[in-house]
Formats: sequence, C-alpha cells, structure tokens
Amino acid sequence: MIPKSKLTEDLKRLKHIERKDEDLIHKLGEFMELLNQSDLDSENISQIRHALNDALDEKLNGKDALERIQQVSLDNMPTLDQLDKLEFLLNTNHLDSKQAKRITYRSLFLKIIKVVIGLLFITLGFAMIIMPAPPYFEMFTIFYFTENDGVTLMDLISLIIIAVGIYVVVKSLSNIKLYE
Repeated sequence: MIPKSKLTEDLKRLKHIERKDEDLIHKLGEFMELLNQSDLDSENISQIRHALNDALDEKLNGKDALERIQQVSLDNMPTLDQLDKLEFLLNTNHLDSKQAKRITYRSLFLKIIKVVIGLLFITLGFAMIIMPAPPYFEMFTIFYFTENDGVTLMDLISLIIIAVGIYVVVKSLSNIKLYE
C-alpha cells in the first residue's frame, strides 16, 4: 500500500503543475497587454517573434526534456527518488514516439558506422600482411621461417590493427539491444 505522505506529496505536485499552467496563461496575457501598449518597430517585433517561436519549437520538440530524462535515469540516486523525478518530468513535458524513434535511429546509425570502421581496420590489417612492403618499410624480421621470409615487425603491427578492428566490431555489436 502506498503511504499517505506519498499520496499527499503527489497531489501537491499535481496542484503545482496546474498552478504553473495558470501562471503561464496569466503571464502570457500580461505579455499581450504590454505588446499592445508598446511602440515597437517591425524589426523588434520580428526579433520577439523569432525568439518566441524558437522557445515554442524547443518545447514542442522536447530535446531538452529527453536529455533531462536520460540524465535522471542515469543518475546514481535511490530508485524511488529517481522514479519520482521521472514521473514529474514525464508529466510536465510533451513527448511523442517520433522523438524516441529519432534517438533510436541515431544510435543505430552510430553503431553501424562503428561496425564499418571495425571492418575497415580488419581489412587494412590483412592487406598489410598480404601485400608486399618495400624493403625500407619492412623494419626488421623478428622470427625467420626461411632465410628470406619470416614474421616482421610490420606483420605484428598489422595483427594489432586487426585486433583493434575485431574489438571495435565486437564491442559495437554487443551493445545492440534487442528491443531497439
């Protein structure tokens, strides 16, 4: 059962939200009265319109809201406090599925780019091993198979590049969530 103090706290928070909207409507009315009484030229009016449109677009897009929600979900705080803050943010901000899809597509695109970069590293490493290098580029041989062939320092550098490529591919593929 939910404690009584929690219910009263939630009711106070909801009343605060309703009062916040009333305050906004009241301030908007005052702003309209000030605009009617002022002697602004067309340039100042267009600047005010631009600033107001930018603020409204930001509120509609909810980019800041998504960042705040993500920040609260990643914070190290008690679970109940975290849920309370998330509930408050979700109640006070407008969010839709298009915004969530954009974030999902962006993160998926970045993971695909990481996989491609990892595959390029692997290809580069194998190409460095297979293709002959000029003698001045083959620094020195570490282990000889025959008198003219062996494992060179360049081969070891190529293996390190291949290992980095494999690490990038595995790391980016292991972070993909199935519900995305």
